Amino acid sequence: MSSSSPSTSLLSAPQARPNPRAKERILAAAYDLFSRHGIRAVGIDAIIEQSGVARMTLYRHFTCKEQLVLAFLEQRAQFWASGWLQAEVMRRASSARDRLLAIFDVFGEWFRVEGFEGCTFINVMLETPNPDDRIRRASVEYLERVRQFLAQLAGEAGIGDREAFARKWHILMKGSIVSAGEGDRDAAARAREMGALVLDDALAHATAPLTS
Repeated sequence: MSSSSPSTSLLSAPQARPNPRAKERILAAAYDLFSRHGIRAVGIDAIIEQSGVARMTLYRHFTCKEQLVLAFLEQRAQFWASGWLQAEVMRRASSARDRLLAIFDVFGEWFRVEGFEGCTFINVMLETPNPDDRIRRASVEYLERVRQFLAQLAGEAGIGDREAFARKWHILMKGSIVSAGEGDRDAAARAREMGALVLDDALAHATAPLTS
């Protein structure tokens, strides 16, 4: 994805190469449709139609819809979390503190993208309430990877309990995404304002002198 700003490419897989293999076309179609409409609303027939492959070809690569959804989630983690969000945050700021806040600057642009689709991992998790469901577990795992990135930044900033801080920061992130989905396009700026207070408090405690 482009490192300059979010675009509609967040909603679809990268453009396929000339004469792409069938599996690539299937994944590209699944990525686009699942991102836009959710995993429940999109059936195999829609993916077959958009990818232009035969039904037997699809099932040759993915024996069931669950496998296709899991492959989609893996791609989403690669494209959205690593390829876009983390890359943009690292590009925009040099210190760990500023990188944490930059998350909301990136979100502020994302929230204004036409067709903003929200967080796929949250959406999928809510669509699959069974805690033992493989798709739900995968969504939770990818959300955990985002928190690991936040914990890394917190540690680099000198925050002691970086895991607890990462959870707080993730709550702000997820809350802003939901608010943006409700129509509040300034949700990122509001979350950044609250985040600055949380961050300054955590840093103050991290550097406060010990008292007897």
